[in-house]
Amino acid sequence: MKVIVLGAGIVGVTSAYQLAKSGHEVTVVDRQKGPALETSFANAGEVSFGYCSPWAAPGIPAKAMKWLFMKHAPLILRPKLDMAMLSWMARMLSNCTSERYATNKSRMLRLADYSRIALAELRAETGIAYDERMQGTLQLFRTQQQLEASAKDVKALAADGIPYEVLDRDGCIRFEPALKHVRDKIVGGLLTPKDETGDCFKFTNALAAKAEALGVRFAYDTTIKALDVEAGRVRGVITDRDRMSADAVVVALGSYSPLLLKPFGIRLPVYPVKGYSLTIPITDASRAPESTVMDETYKIAITRLGDRIRVGGMAEISGYTNDLGFARRSTLEHSVTDLFPGGDVSKASFWSGLRPMTPDGTPVIGPTKIIGLFLNTGHGTLGWTMSTGSARLIGDLVGGRTPEIDARDLSINRYG
Repeated sequence: MKVIVLGAGIVGVTSAYQLAKSGHEVTVVDRQKGPALETSFANAGEVSFGYCSPWAAPGIPAKAMKWLFMKHAPLILRPKLDMAMLSWMARMLSNCTSERYATNKSRMLRLADYSRIALAELRAETGIAYDERMQGTLQLFRTQQQLEASAKDVKALAADGIPYEVLDRDGCIRFEPALKHVRDKIVGGLLTPKDETGDCFKFTNALAAKAEALGVRFAYDTTIKALDVEAGRVRGVITDRDRMSADAVVVALGSYSPLLLKPFGIRLPVYPVKGYSLTIPITDASRAPESTVMDETYKIAITRLGDRIRVGGMAEISGYTNDLGFARRSTLEHSVTDLFPGGDVSKASFWSGLRPMTPDGTPVIGPTKIIGLFLNTGHGTLGWTMSTGSARLIGDLVGGRTPEIDARDLSINRYG
């Protein structure tokens, strides 16, 4: 078939590659001048197959109230008269129950583990290099209360057969030796050893080149105006350049997906939640992390990417704004210098991106009520983690094949 993929971020490019491997004629459309220039550009670098949880969790409403008054807050809320924002927040709060948390986390772990297998196979078949490391994620606890609260995550990991290890202070230092300089600031951690790290931008660009070699055409610098739908079937896409015909269209536009779908009566509950990152050159490797350390207090990931450290995190609910705030940079700098002192943050590059979040934390993957129109979006903070598995699912669904894992509860139908 002729398939158009909308979006050249990590989810769009992996989808295009998988569809081309299945024999389809694929075109990718993106408004930027190349792949991975928006949310996939400078994310935290985590490939978190085990450290994979919904933001909507029991206790989050109470924590959110406390966070709003913290100097270095993991959550920043800038409310406005925006029905999409208010509706999304209400739905997210409704998912903050033990029952829904368990259901949503199980979905996420299923897809993440599938992606772990898919990424390993893709890496083997392509030989792609992207500053990758396979050394796990350490969720670091500064208080005994945080360590005890991790029991619910341990229970979910055990139920889904995901390897993990609860570490004391000395165990954390054995895993991340640079933490010996701040041993009195930590009490323990939760290690998920199957997690990986890597530069999403490098990976996406390398895979885009592999996709082009398979015949994928990339239409960059092209603005998507609307879907071309006739008699309940998608016929193509209308851009600022021309009309492009297709037998199937895959929407992988991240936070912008709902805006394209709304005129056709498809209410996709995806909303942008802005994250920030610093990229810092390593000046002393003995004081840098070996893999990813997740600072539980500030919800900030500190990741080794080759000769750089990527510091990423925070959740700012402020709509479709992508400005850089000095206070957010200050929080990132505080977390990394507090745990890994000695780095020169004055040389860091500062970035922000809009994560496409669903209220339950699970992406939306599958067909819509319009024949030939498919969704692969809403991955939130886990687009890099879930991209390869999501691409396999969309490849099977577009091709009319039964997916290797159950994808029924990932579709838009779960929202009624």
